[in-house]
Amino acid sequence: MDNKQIKGYVHSLESFGSVDGPGVRYVIFLSGCAMRCQFCHNPDTWKMKQGELYTADELLKKALRYKGYWGSKGGITVSGGEPLLQMDFLTEFFKKAKAEGVHTNLDTSGNPFTDQEPWHSGWLELMKYTDLVMLDIKQIDEQEHIKLTGHSNKNILAMARELSDMKKPVWIRHVLVPDGSDKDEYLHRLADFIHTLSNVERVEVLPYHTLGKFKWENLGLSYPLEGVNPPTQERIDNARKILGAI
Repeated sequence: MDNKQIKGYVHSLESFGSVDGPGVRYVIFLSGCAMRCQFCHNPDTWKMKQGELYTADELLKKALRYKGYWGSKGGITVSGGEPLLQMDFLTEFFKKAKAEGVHTNLDTSGNPFTDQEPWHSGWLELMKYTDLVMLDIKQIDEQEHIKLTGHSNKNILAMARELSDMKKPVWIRHVLVPDGSDKDEYLHRLADFIHTLSNVERVEVLPYHTLGKFKWENLGLSYPLEGVNPPTQERIDNARKILGAI
């Protein structure tokens, strides 16, 4: 198949992202995600093969219109959904972006990661054209992670270790959920894990919020964290201190 004809399903686009990596960024949200995080604020991105179809060239042309705003730090961030579910398209897109001198950032949960072939070789190819990985670690405890997301975290932590081995720059993101991931025991375990990695440039604590609740309701889904309030500033500060976050 001609690579130029690989198309990606795009959920939405954001021209001036300021919280999705360094500098001002053009943010592309790809469709599809296998995880079912109880706090997900974009459940409308879960379905595969939904959204607008783009070739890599079409999407890059759209993004490059904003290149003048990116300065020396900005660039393109691909988020989701889970972008690794459309890895062939993503690789083609990042390859073309790098040819234009663009800083590429992948925002991922790591959920599709496996060391099985042929997937792993495809992932290694993608990493050649990826400048930064923003990795969401939802919960360090495997059983709690399964409760929270429906999936194990073993392969996600394995991906973090491999990124460390290859010295790929990483930002770790952690959503702080009251009565869940904000417990000190889990925060200290996560901090201990992060300290084993050699490539973490930044840790971000993202306080849980209820802004996505209406999307669940619009989709006819019952919201799993009904009644859970956002964390207090005290707990946010506590998490940031333990994790060495900004």
